[in-house]
Amino acid sequence: GRPATRTRTEPLTDGLVVVDKPGGWTSHDVVARVRRLAGTRRVGHGGTLDPMATGVLVVGVGQATRLLGHLAKDDKDYDATIRLGTTTTTDDADGEIVTDAGGDAAERLATDAIAAALAVLTGEIEQVPSTVSAIKVDGVRAYRRARAGEELTLAPRRVRVDRFDLVARRGRDLDVRVTCSTGTYVRALARDLGAALGVGAHLTALRRTRVGGFTIRDARTLEELERDLVVVPLAAAVAAGFPKVEVDEEQARRIGQGQRLLIDLPASPAGVFGPDGRVVALVEDRDGVAQPRCVFEVSA
Repeated sequence: GRPATRTRTEPLTDGLVVVDKPGGWTSHDVVARVRRLAGTRRVGHGGTLDPMATGVLVVGVGQATRLLGHLAKDDKDYDATIRLGTTTTTDDADGEIVTDAGGDAAERLATDAIAAALAVLTGEIEQVPSTVSAIKVDGVRAYRRARAGEELTLAPRRVRVDRFDLVARRGRDLDVRVTCSTGTYVRALARDLGAALGVGAHLTALRRTRVGGFTIRDARTLEELERDLVVVPLAAAVAAGFPKVEVDEEQARRIGQGQRLLIDLPASPAGVFGPDGRVVALVEDRDGVAQPRCVFEVSA
């Protein structure tokens, strides 16, 4: 699947646009820009990035918006910088300073102690999300309640951190690399690391370098997309994001009608492709039977 490009006179094909989100933009701002470039309102994103953060934001156009909920469940890679010695209201550089233990206390910490604290925050952990987060509390986003001055205590959630590595140390600043499950807050990792070390900490930089099968090498800046809106076509997007299952014409027809099929899936969900290479549906394993989750319309 060579990425398709659209000229201004052609209708846009369904597919994914992998954006390198700039700092200072909300994920919604990026969606609004892609809507304008694509000439359609049927655009959404998979996996919110904070305004401060940069990097991979997967945007779906047309039928590919139906992939986003599944892609958002993929694990993710981040490069981040954590500043020891200072805590903030938002656990990142956008918040007000709450406590300041000072740079000296942070710089006196042994690198071995930092590595040990990182190791404790690796694996399956219980994480309390940042109060300024998109989690809904009684139907209202936590960040709206927090910014309205409410005292919030969010429930801990089980998340998985596969990697939390120290890449470089520059005085009180730690450059780290994180691989984690969806729903993990890197700024909450920064907060908890600072608490474990007794000096406090907050996140000063965050760059997402991978979402599932899509990496920063696949991403384009908004300036690049203004010049050439590169779209990963639907079939290539499904092949990149999910295991691929090839079926014969009759099976493709039945799946395309929403029928279940007795076929082996390498993993769940999986993309089902007909003999002509066309993507037919996303299916999930239900007790050994492939159950269509979303069936794609065939373009004439």
